[in-house]
Amino acid sequence: MRFMSRSLLAAVGLAMGAFTPFLMQAGQAVELRGEVYFDHPPTLVNAMTTERRTTASSATYYFTLTVPEDAGEPLQRITIAQKDGSSFDQLVRYNTEATRAFIGTPRSRSEAITLGATTFDRDSQTVSVLFDPPVSAGKTVTIGLRPRRNPLSDGVYLFGVTAYPAGEKAYGQFLGYGRLDFDKSDSNFFP
Repeated sequence: MRFMSRSLLAAVGLAMGAFTPFLMQAGQAVELRGEVYFDHPPTLVNAMTTERRTTASSATYYFTLTVPEDAGEPLQRITIAQKDGSSFDQLVRYNTEATRAFIGTPRSRSEAITLGATTFDRDSQTVSVLFDPPVSAGKTVTIGLRPRRNPLSDGVYLFGVTAYPAGEKAYGQFLGYGRLDFDKSDSNFFP
């Protein structure tokens, strides 16, 4: 029951009879057992790095998402988790204070977005970025993460992106993996 539209949620709620207190719509929110969901989740459009060279300390990792017009809820927070960064030479650490976000794409930027807390959990290799205020429906947003340096090992690295709607008990929707490719050459991905 993770991806139900409002009308389907309402029909299920009517059919459930006595269980309707657990399934409700509060204003614009789709709420199931107290958790807030997107009607239609954001889409991960692109992931890219400004510097492909291993060990480079001047890179920015860009993750671009589109919040659809019919999202039902604004985008409050995202998490970006490195997959399979288990050995020291594959780990990426971040300068969370340098995290930036803006409306648009890296090549077509609009206004900057104010961020709340940005945190990094070393155990799970996860960055959490809070938008303050949340990003409204119909917008394309790009988050720029600053690693302390690129990984020591070359190869393809995957970063799982999860989006959370506004709300106290927001349900995270996994959007997919952003793929960044690092090599030992001097080539850049982003001119």
